Amino acid sequence: MEPSPAKGKPQGRLLVSTTLDAKDELEERLERCVGIVTSLTNGLSEREANDAITANVCKGPQQHEEVCLGLFALLLTEPPQAQRCYRDLTLVNRDGMNVILIKINQILMEKFLKLQDVCRTQLVWLVRELVKSGVIGADGVLMTLMKQIAGGDITSKNLWLAENVLDILLDQREWVLKSGMLIAMSVYTYLRLIVDHGTPALLVLRQKEVDLCIGLLREKFMECFIIGRDLVRLLQIVARIPEMELLWKDLLHNPQALSPQFTGLLQLLTARTSRKFLACRLTPDMETKLLFMTSRVRFGQQKRYQDWFQRQYLSTAESQSLRCDLIRYICGVVHPSNEVLSSDILPRWAIIGWLLTTCTSNVAASNAKLALFYDWLFFSPEKDSIMNIEPAILVMHHSMKPHPAITATLLDFMCRIIPHFFPPLEGQVRQGVFNSLTFIMEKRVLAHLAPLFDNPKLDRELRSMLRERFAEFCSSPSPPTEGRDEVKMEESVSLEMDNHVLLDKEDGCYDNTEAAFSDDEEEVNNKGEGNKKREFRFHPIKEAVIEEPADITPYVDQLDDTMKEKVLQLQKGSDTEAHCEVMQEIVDLVLEEDFDSEQMSTLASCLAELFKGHFRGDVLPDDITEESLEESVCKPVCLVFRNLCQMQEDNSGFSVLLEMLAELYQKQPKIGYHLLYYLRASKAAMGKMSLYESFAQATALGDLHTCLMMDMKACQEDDIRLLCYLTPSIYTEFPDETLRSGELLNMIVAVIDSTQLQELMCHVMIGNLVMFRKDSVLNILIQSLEWETFEQYSAWQLFLAHSIPLETIIPILQHLKYKEHPEALSCLLLQLRREKPSGEMVKMVLSRPCHPEDQFTTSILRHWAAKHDDVLGEHIKALLIKNNNMPRKRQSLRSSSSKLAQLTLEQILEHMDNLRLNLSNTKNSFFTQTPILQALQHVQASCDEAHKMRFSDLFSLAEEYEEPSSKPPKSRRKAPASSPRSRKGAVTPVSNEEESASSSASEEEDSKPKAPKRKRKGSSAVASDSD
Repeated sequence: MEPSPAKGKPQGRLLVSTTLDAKDELEERLERCVGIVTSLTNGLSEREANDAITANVCKGPQQHEEVCLGLFALLLTEPPQAQRCYRDLTLVNRDGMNVILIKINQILMEKFLKLQDVCRTQLVWLVRELVKSGVIGADGVLMTLMKQIAGGDITSKNLWLAENVLDILLDQREWVLKSGMLIAMSVYTYLRLIVDHGTPALLVLRQKEVDLCIGLLREKFMECFIIGRDLVRLLQIVARIPEMELLWKDLLHNPQALSPQFTGLLQLLTARTSRKFLACRLTPDMETKLLFMTSRVRFGQQKRYQDWFQRQYLSTAESQSLRCDLIRYICGVVHPSNEVLSSDILPRWAIIGWLLTTCTSNVAASNAKLALFYDWLFFSPEKDSIMNIEPAILVMHHSMKPHPAITATLLDFMCRIIPHFFPPLEGQVRQGVFNSLTFIMEKRVLAHLAPLFDNPKLDRELRSMLRERFAEFCSSPSPPTEGRDEVKMEESVSLEMDNHVLLDKEDGCYDNTEAAFSDDEEEVNNKGEGNKKREFRFHPIKEAVIEEPADITPYVDQLDDTMKEKVLQLQKGSDTEAHCEVMQEIVDLVLEEDFDSEQMSTLASCLAELFKGHFRGDVLPDDITEESLEESVCKPVCLVFRNLCQMQEDNSGFSVLLEMLAELYQKQPKIGYHLLYYLRASKAAMGKMSLYESFAQATALGDLHTCLMMDMKACQEDDIRLLCYLTPSIYTEFPDETLRSGELLNMIVAVIDSTQLQELMCHVMIGNLVMFRKDSVLNILIQSLEWETFEQYSAWQLFLAHSIPLETIIPILQHLKYKEHPEALSCLLLQLRREKPSGEMVKMVLSRPCHPEDQFTTSILRHWAAKHDDVLGEHIKALLIKNNNMPRKRQSLRSSSSKLAQLTLEQILEHMDNLRLNLSNTKNSFFTQTPILQALQHVQASCDEAHKMRFSDLFSLAEEYEEPSSKPPKSRRKAPASSPRSRKGAVTPVSNEEESASSSASEEEDSKPKAPKRKRKGSSAVASDSD
């Protein structure tokens, strides 16, 4: 009898829950907000209710958020009230729907699978309405919703979601085309989903998906180009569909048909795919489970987790296609720290081996192997990461002993893919694989390849093929001799293989004496079980993971008896509170006057060894509250930080503690960002962030900037969430170190995801964060031109969140080349179209070199000509006259003295001519404006014959323009006698008027003598023409 009241409870209206589930905090909060809105509007008419909630919203930010969330919750749970709630929401919100967007993202990432069906339907409806309304940030929400469409899943709920998101993209096409990232993400998502929708019942849906992808690829190919090489992989899988086949042929044989900037297939294949795209094809739940396995599950204990994942996501025939997504995600996104690589955490290669051995479809197996080796084919050490190619070589290496058939089929695939991937590029593929193998040896992933390539367990034909293709890697002083039976390549990999056998801790390790794998930046020697490697920067490990007790034997005997006793107490104890008490006693001993400072280094070595577990895993709590933050800084090592905060800088103990921290820093570099976190999170450290500067100066580095950058880099590699948490305070407290260069900004945008980017933008707009200032923003954006595509887009989004005038950074146009910097150009183009043109803007736009394929200048001039024709006309007139009056020699000297684009008269005329051609078939009247015609006549009168011939069509627009410049009535009476071709008489007065206008305020004195000049020259011109 108890379940029925449970069903009637309000909390059941949002999320599906059982009687055993704890009450969800988000649902509780939304309920409270619904109660507030209901109490405000109960019994009132619509107008009165609207007035009541508006008045409440005006009271403050808290009331605003409560009302918005209340309306949001009602919209999700009460479909009949949805339209009214959305209308009220648009009227009362004061933050551009920001609070709603954040909450939608939270629900999509954390609660979507638990949503009631009604709420799920309403949430999709709300996203559609936000898109229709053009709410800023709706594209990010739509991309998060798209991430919830699971690959390899043709259940009714998943198909419903795929079709509804598809309908939003098709119905709001014009809005979609405004966001380059949304275009690319939509194409990547639906190209992948097309594979799953091949059954007759789903052909209608598949056709809509094909139409979307074809349309976006043909219309916005360069926006899709940012996907990188995986775009080719996805297109290759669906290339047999007729419409796709036509596009595939254009991609191979006629690339210019897709975009003038696209030079061919090789240009796309050499571009590394951003992890944002690889991650978008895993649902948040899949991603969480996979990250759990690669960060918390110990090697040898993974079978039950793999079995669960298999049952949940890989149990159907359709789900076989998901294996490619998982392998690409593991290779391209899951990148571990060296600390995790050398631990006993489940390595990446083991999961990939499991995915390969459990594959039941030949087509899926072939695609999975291609996904594994895809980054090998065009690998470049300068652009690509060793982490992307490491799993494949380790799968082959560790499988040789227990399961040589796996190694054999992968080696055979590697050999055969070289000539067969794309025959015209065979040389480049061969070089890419060669580069991969060379880099693997350089980074000591494997010390030698000969034991793998020339192993007696492989059959003679395969070994012969390997020796023929990779002779450089097959020579070995002592080839293995332990082979028994050869493995024939014709034998398929046993699909009945025990899933966990490949990953068995002892059998899976081929040779424990091999050197350790190294990270991108540095090589780290392997200790013990060095082959247990795995990768990623997310470390959801709350407890210390210590393989063996801390060994302080080499150091502890060097301490005096009192200190030695305290240190040994730390070693023996396990209670955190007891540790803190002992640590306080150690600090007190250090602060005593008779403490021997020569023991400081030894003490630091002991503490670094004893507390190494404190520096593993996440620092920032999952749920950030005041209580959880205070709890997170209650570690023994934080006792040193707390004592430092409580001291005055002129206290003698202050410098002693700084020395202690500096010694600890040498033994454990992570202490730096842990100090930053303590100063940010602890109430006891409020307002003490400047202590970090004293710490930095006390270290061996001795420099705040260097120390700060190194600590933030370490934080970036270990904990991205913590990096984002620290960012506002770091920029606020150390503006001179953070704002003068793009070093920290690059660290941040290199690792954040779209949600974290949006949160940082909100911090900027709220006023909590300033990442750019006027005096350095231009240099930082110029530095960003060398970054990866998503990093550049993120930097521009963060810049646009600031209120810095566009004119501050407009000189960047001089650095931008249309083929090399499409990211910056596209962001600038969209921003310029919102601006009213200023003289400096027009000058910089016209300074771009003319090129047939570069449409930037023409497109923005056309937009301005339609929206601000009079302003643009005046600016162009001024520039034409100024450059026309400048001596030609000076112009040529100026244009050749710098590598940056410079403005010349010829350049202006070229851009004007391009604009004229672009507007020729429109009703735009830009070229009939008086300032433009006057300027053209002025230039024509003094330019040489070559320019007159070259721009004759442009100058012809001003041929008949003379009557408006002849204002006196007497001149009008002479007009019939003059020929329409008579231009000389009109040119001079225009020139005189311009010189008069641009000179000084003494215009009135010069006006009388100019009148007779016009009469004389006018009559002379008539006489000349009549001749």
